Amino acid sequence: MKVGIYGQFYHKDSGEYIQYLLETLHHFGIEIHVEKHFYEIFSSKLNISKKYKTFSSYDDLDNSFELFLSLGGDGTILRTITLVQDLNIPILGINTGRLGFLATIQKEEIKEAISKIIGKEFTVIERSVLAVATSPENEDIKNMNFALNEVTVARKDTTSMITVKTHLNDEYLNSYWADGLIVATPTGSTGYSLSCGGPVITPDNNSMVLTPIAPHNLNARPLVIPDHTTIQLEVSGREDKHLISLDSRIATVNINTIITVKKAPFTIKLVELEGQSFLKTLRKKLLWGEDKRN
Repeated sequence: MKVGIYGQFYHKDSGEYIQYLLETLHHFGIEIHVEKHFYEIFSSKLNISKKYKTFSSYDDLDNSFELFLSLGGDGTILRTITLVQDLNIPILGINTGRLGFLATIQKEEIKEAISKIIGKEFTVIERSVLAVATSPENEDIKNMNFALNEVTVARKDTTSMITVKTHLNDEYLNSYWADGLIVATPTGSTGYSLSCGGPVITPDNNSMVLTPIAPHNLNARPLVIPDHTTIQLEVSGREDKHLISLDSRIATVNINTIITVKKAPFTIKLVELEGQSFLKTLRKKLLWGEDKRN
């Protein structure tokens, strides 16, 4: 088996788990490739005797990789998908911090998780992705124009609200007068959208949700729509520019740019080990059932 490993940061308590992960992969005879920058970070901190092959970008990868290990949290997985993109490599998130919705394997469970991978005790879950296009074309977006969680338009350099004129399949929906507007996938429904009052959507739903950010009109509510919908957004406001974010990546866009958001032609594959489920993670993360009256 050939696997890739990616992480963003080295935390003082994560060193032992990085070493443990590498030793566990060696124990099972797995071929290891590590993202170059992450390798440079942890190899300078740890006593690593073995040299590993490295990669730097999507162009260095291919579908000979059977698994991708994301070492960090949910934010690290969002960065991992910029490497994997449409290669259909399943991603397993190993969480070195708090419980995440995407990175569900705790660092203490590394050996058990790898054992289950070797024993084929897992399912690959497909998560839908959003694709973005702008007119006129924005250079910062066109080469990495997709998001797993959400696409957000928001105000920039102002305390004034913006107006987000919104069309669905060429039919006018609304002009949101707000701090911004979130277009979230089912995966992203438990992220920024949830904190702005959006609903939780289970990952097997073929839908998206539009969630306004601090709308001035209190009757502007989140709206769940089919994921085959083409969404068109146009922002106006007092400033000449506004922000657009694709997960954790942010670009500046000119006012009155036409932004088109729709379902991408590929999906992201996430590994779900036997005994795991979205509902179990949901209960743990949101503390559902912790109320003693239940």
